[in-house]
Amino acid sequence: MDAQENPLSDAAALPDLEPATRRIAALLGQVDDSRLDDPTPCPDYAVRELLGHLTGLATAFRDAAHKDLGASTAVSPDAALPVLDDDWREVLPRRLEEVAAAWRSPDAWTGMTRAGGVELPGEVAGAVALNELVVHGWDLARSTGQPYTAGEAELRSCEALLAPAEDGSNDSPEDGSPENGSDGSDGGGLFGPPVPVPGDAPLLDRVIALSGRRPDWQPGS
Repeated sequence: MDAQENPLSDAAALPDLEPATRRIAALLGQVDDSRLDDPTPCPDYAVRELLGHLTGLATAFRDAAHKDLGASTAVSPDAALPVLDDDWREVLPRRLEEVAAAWRSPDAWTGMTRAGGVELPGEVAGAVALNELVVHGWDLARSTGQPYTAGEAELRSCEALLAPAEDGSNDSPEDGSPENGSDGSDGGGLFGPPVPVPGDAPLLDRVIALSGRRPDWQPGS
């Protein structure tokens, strides 16, 4: 396949992580320190662990895009609960900008890379990174009482990644991927087994349900 036939050779055709990172950055301004111990849709995570996880995943997928396969890409997120550093208000927005910029390069989407200790193709890693940002952005918004929307192209990418295979199994890269943490769900992982929703539910709700979350989740529910 030559460059003209490869859709990943056209930067304009690449999925864009920036809208998802910008939404998360906008949410951060409304996260008061008093909310850091509030619950999230990930049962093992309070808001502080969710923010720590976002910082870690942004760092890991930034480095995965650059094929800089060091310590940041080697550790599974279920190795320990994320720790939120005191300077997170400065560091996390910067990491979000960096991960979005890193995945603008067509080279990021080619070859093999690693994240969370898992070797995977660049195009899969990019899709996983986008899915992480979209779903965990929803987690943060819902946990802190803020509205959340996402673009159709982003949601279609997430839906394709998370949807079970036709045989009923889930062959998506989330199985054994960097998202295999522990949330106390039956399926294990920060992304548990899909939650049933009506077929005519909004696309965002369907994606959130595929990630093992109840679209109507509220703190205390």
